[in-house]
Amino acid sequence: MANEKVDVVIVGAGASGSVYASVLAKAGKKVVLLESGPDWELSDLISSEIWGRRIKPAGAPILLEGKNPMAYAAQGGWGVGGAALHYFANFPRLLPTDFRMKTEHGRGHDWPIAYEDVAPFYDKVAREIGVSGDARAEEKWRPAGEAYPMPPMKTFRNGNIWLKGFEASGIPMVPAPVGMNSVEFKGRPACLYDGWCHVGCPIGALANPQVTYLGEARKAGAEVRAWSTVTRVLTNQAGTRVTGVEYYDDKRQKQTQEASVVLLAAWSAQNPRLLLNSATDKHPKGLGNASGLVGHFMMSHHVASTWAMFDEDVQNHMGTIAVQYMSYERYPKKSHDGAFGSSFVTAGFAVKTTDLANSRADLFGPELADYMKRAARNLAGIKTFGEEQPNMENRVELASEKDEFGMPLGRLTHSFDSDAVALWNANLEEGLKIARASGAKEAWSARAMPTSHLLGGTIMGTSAANSVVDSYGQSHEIPNLWVAGPGMFPTEGASNPTFTIFALSQRGAERMASQWGTLTN
Repeated sequence: MANEKVDVVIVGAGASGSVYASVLAKAGKKVVLLESGPDWELSDLISSEIWGRRIKPAGAPILLEGKNPMAYAAQGGWGVGGAALHYFANFPRLLPTDFRMKTEHGRGHDWPIAYEDVAPFYDKVAREIGVSGDARAEEKWRPAGEAYPMPPMKTFRNGNIWLKGFEASGIPMVPAPVGMNSVEFKGRPACLYDGWCHVGCPIGALANPQVTYLGEARKAGAEVRAWSTVTRVLTNQAGTRVTGVEYYDDKRQKQTQEASVVLLAAWSAQNPRLLLNSATDKHPKGLGNASGLVGHFMMSHHVASTWAMFDEDVQNHMGTIAVQYMSYERYPKKSHDGAFGSSFVTAGFAVKTTDLANSRADLFGPELADYMKRAARNLAGIKTFGEEQPNMENRVELASEKDEFGMPLGRLTHSFDSDAVALWNANLEEGLKIARASGAKEAWSARAMPTSHLLGGTIMGTSAANSVVDSYGQSHEIPNLWVAGPGMFPTEGASNPTFTIFALSQRGAERMASQWGTLTN
């Protein structure tokens, strides 16, 4: 069944899709967002680990392979708001060096834009949705910009107890910028500091799309269509333009949504899956894939976690899932001897009962119970995010198995290379030194090498020969096909990506609106 044609159909109602919907709806465009899961409301969000699983995907349609399979459930989202419904909302920026990896170090790729092209949009996003932090303190490492609209969040003992160790290690720490309200902002209340952000914030202090961009988009007339699973992007007979998408509705009936422009704003593994599954005789390798790069250069951050037990009550239940302190001091690519890549250092996050258990995954039964009783008051942790270099073999491809709608499952293969492993080990070693200098009674490293954040797969570049889209997210091959989100990143840096996702989406959406006449002719 065909629906009435709209100006823009957006696949995915998460961080990037919500920005586009807001900008374009305010510009007078008729916008429809298609989201495969339910349309959550704040009243649906319950502070419970068990309930929180409902807003995170599990299992198909992505098969996970490689030496370091990508963590899927914790990284993705299910329903309107996407992963940003329950994200940690750490809002650091990329640094200028991240945009010049090939030029400065002969590795990876250069971005087709510079930090200066993105910086105004960091500031704009902060004004729009609210960021708490101390911009001036960050400027010892990054170019100057606007002050954040809110002061830093409160700190607690689980963060402050590390400061002595960081100082002894020559790592200055500053308040972490977060997409949370330290004070009331635009009618949304201040944070309660109960640490349940990772299962969604029912009061709206967390800047999730439902209370920011999506709310504005809906007011401007955008339609959010939940329970709508897109399976193909449709093209005209000549293969020169996209004409809309095919999807299955809440009754599992096949539908067609025609549109002048199609924007793919799903998870980084889903956008390539859709492009590959939309192959035609004019695009036999998939849409936007003449270069064969769709689905390649998938990247993940690795996380070096250090746990420590202290003699005092460290208030580890207080705060947010975001961090209280951060540092770019180890961001230069050659900060550690024998390792390459940036590291982003963080400290001070609330823990829950599951964290107590997971911090000592080697213990079982009575030993675990005894440990958790001690850890309930005395455990604290620090995390250092490390950079992975883009690797052609880390990829998404179509599998022979199919989902309930007959669409091939995606197979996501991911392995960390020797550079990533060396950097992870170096960060773990430094973490133990910091713990000892902080006065920890005992300290240990989490020895499983985790993945965090999925980027790449539809990277930006200067032409179809070296990338899938341009710096705005426009396909090099089909002008009215656009892609948004962290899949565009040609390199990943080490800092959390969501602030950059919002900034790039704002930049791309404004470009789409300003160039509308060239897209629809």
